[in-house]
Amino acid sequence: MLSFFRINDPFRLVAILGIILLMSSIYIWIVDIPLLQPELIWMLLGERMAEGKHMYIDIIDDTGPLSAGVYWVVHLVFGKSALAYKAIAAFIVLFQVVYVNNLFIKYRSFEENTYIPALVLTVLFYLSFDLVTLSPALMGSTFIVLALAQLFSQTVLQKEGSDAVLLVGIFGGIAACFHFPLATFLPFLLVSGIIVSGFSFKQLILSLIAYAMPLVFCGLYYFWIDGFEAFIYEFIIAPRLIESYAHVSYRDLALLFALPLFFAVLGFFVGLIVKSQTVNQQKQFQLNLIFSIFAISSLLLTNRRTAYQFIVLLPALTYFISLLLVVYKKGIPIKILTALFVFGIPVMGIVWTFYEMNSGRINIYAVNYEEKHTISKGKKILVLGEDLAYYQGSSLATPYLHFRLSKNVILDQDDLSNTVKVYENFRKEMPEIVFDEEGVFAQLLERIPILSRQYEKQGQIYFLKKSN
Repeated sequence: MLSFFRINDPFRLVAILGIILLMSSIYIWIVDIPLLQPELIWMLLGERMAEGKHMYIDIIDDTGPLSAGVYWVVHLVFGKSALAYKAIAAFIVLFQVVYVNNLFIKYRSFEENTYIPALVLTVLFYLSFDLVTLSPALMGSTFIVLALAQLFSQTVLQKEGSDAVLLVGIFGGIAACFHFPLATFLPFLLVSGIIVSGFSFKQLILSLIAYAMPLVFCGLYYFWIDGFEAFIYEFIIAPRLIESYAHVSYRDLALLFALPLFFAVLGFFVGLIVKSQTVNQQKQFQLNLIFSIFAISSLLLTNRRTAYQFIVLLPALTYFISLLLVVYKKGIPIKILTALFVFGIPVMGIVWTFYEMNSGRINIYAVNYEEKHTISKGKKILVLGEDLAYYQGSSLATPYLHFRLSKNVILDQDDLSNTVKVYENFRKEMPEIVFDEEGVFAQLLERIPILSRQYEKQGQIYFLKKSN
């Protein structure tokens, strides 16, 4: 199989496209992955923005402003279509695969120009079903890849100009505006710029200013619409303070990434000990090593423990694994390793998915729609709890999309102006049903008696709006 992708022929990408379509079809129609909780949140977010609502002001959530903009556009064009999200994600995956492979060819990262990195990155993307969802991490990592290309140009071409330095900062800042944990690219930029690329003081300052520009522009926009404080708090501060969503266990993440890391470590030692490299290739080796360290550190800033948070690590894993597969061309051991990688990783991802679905553990991550959830179909509702399945087939009323962020806002009794604002939000958009799993709405009704006259409790967890 590797001999097919060793040939430097762009038509190898047709096979890559075939693999992407095949694997996507398997996950969508054969494995039949249910809608994920984050995906439903992104759809609700896009729907509210399409109604003219503003992120962080009329929608309490920590999704990046640029990611929210994408979900808004997707909703305008396709509506709440899970298939559209998956199709766009597959296109982004294909773009990253093609771009990364061309990057390695352009800057001669290996001893031969080959399409093996394209195969490696494609296989890695199908390690888990959520790596190919339209997540902020996927969109943001695309700009990290673009920024890495500019750093490669500095190490290989030894440019004296400032265009690459400017672009690497801008791309890094844009990535952070898509997905805030990617802000760890900034210290990586500083370290690699000084140690590997040899940035001068002026170049370093230029890259810092360029990095800040996208964030500053986002901040100016929200300052203009009187939402700067909400932008800073909901996007940057609050998500780091609340308890994270443990959608996937540490054990499962370790099992999923054990095999790719094993191959990456083998490739690392091949590059470090076995394979002699040019000066430029040595710099690229160092760049990918430093990038791997900072990419892992981005996980400390996430508030959802999922496999897709590791997307940013894939380009570096691709580099080290490709080192192994490019250097060794013949022999039974490399054939066994190749087969284990190409077939083992996707099969492991599919087997793990079936295990999660059959054991019911996927319900921690996916939307578990049951008969009881049909009560909310076609209505404007609010869910104050973790069971997001009530939103499937319904729409969000009031800004309180992210429950763990919203809970602190609704229960804040110390700030009278905040209580008034909460009441105004409910007065403007009266949910037809409020699902109150943790008693948050009940406490709010005790504080605001005028609001309590608008609702009556039905059953144990939900309140119905009274008909006038």
